Amino acid sequence: MTGDDEIYKGLEGVLVTESELSYIDGDEGRLVYRGYDITDLAREASYEEVLYLLWYRELPTEAILAQFREAMAADRQLEDGELSVVRELAQQDAAPMGALRTIISTLSAYDTDAADEADPQNLVANVRKGRRVTAKLPTALAAYVRYRNGEDPVSPRADLDHAANFLYMLNDEEPDPVVAETFDMALVIHADHGLNASTFSAMVTASTLADLHSALTSAVGTLSGSLHGGANQDVMGVLQEVDASDKEPTEWVEDALEEGRRVPGFGHRVYNVKDPRAVILAERSEELGEAAGDTKWYDYSTAIEEYIGSEKGLAPNVDFYSATTYYQMGIPVDIYTPIFAVSRVGGWVAHVLEQYEDNRLIRPRARYIGREDREFVPLDER
Repeated sequence: MTGDDEIYKGLEGVLVTESELSYIDGDEGRLVYRGYDITDLAREASYEEVLYLLWYRELPTEAILAQFREAMAADRQLEDGELSVVRELAQQDAAPMGALRTIISTLSAYDTDAADEADPQNLVANVRKGRRVTAKLPTALAAYVRYRNGEDPVSPRADLDHAANFLYMLNDEEPDPVVAETFDMALVIHADHGLNASTFSAMVTASTLADLHSALTSAVGTLSGSLHGGANQDVMGVLQEVDASDKEPTEWVEDALEEGRRVPGFGHRVYNVKDPRAVILAERSEELGEAAGDTKWYDYSTAIEEYIGSEKGLAPNVDFYSATTYYQMGIPVDIYTPIFAVSRVGGWVAHVLEQYEDNRLIRPRARYIGREDREFVPLDER
């Protein structure tokens, strides 16, 4: 077998492109967006600043950021037709990720730059389309949850930033500043993460010169798979089981492992140490618990982290601590993965733009291992 014939299942370790967007050091536990460390961005920058950085290569000035935020806010409102689709999906009890996938497809029909789909490499039009999708998805998701609960949707407010506005539309009340800041940090750290499965799916679709909405729809469909998105929802399920039992967290985990169960939220295809995003969210989870006067969810998590680390040598990934962070913010468990998409859409857009700029159709090969030289037998002789 020659080097060219070697198969890398799951494309593990295979370099397929170059990117200026994000850098991951799995041994050191570092994540960088366009040269900026994720810890600095999470603590100092807003999600809107990170969007601008990903799409325009540089952090915005104060004046430019104000203009960008104004444009984002102006794009939040859903058209009547878009809202009617959201309502129908909620009334039919569509799965949240399935609903989100359909919503993105619907947005393409109402986008004012749809005429430019014939030229998917129109950078200016694609940035506008990406901005609209990013602005509208939180509105659509909040409306979906409220319709599902038998409540009317809440219109977006232009005076609130991206994170605070989503929480306001979800709960019909302005969020506590600490909660809003925490959610903004969560959006920042989920915005991009290299060529993960959903991002690569978007790039494959974009490489055919399909339009931006098609690429984003592919990404959402990929994220819905249990091996990519959804682990934080599973983590919360485990923690709720621990809480409902009469066992200590370590005892519960030990019993679960003996039964052959897998504890979600540990290990990563890239990180060999603790996910830097998990470090950030662990701090926020603890702070939220202390503010509420009850740190049990954080305490359960740290106990399980220490046990899995000592017994299995595995470190937590971002999903492990995002679960308790979102739960303490009152976010419904089954929309954790859609919230992932609400954040990651910024990174998907950036990667699609990058793919369009230097496009080559992504077309790998597979080694054929089937039968050869079979003789065809006519239908009446079989």
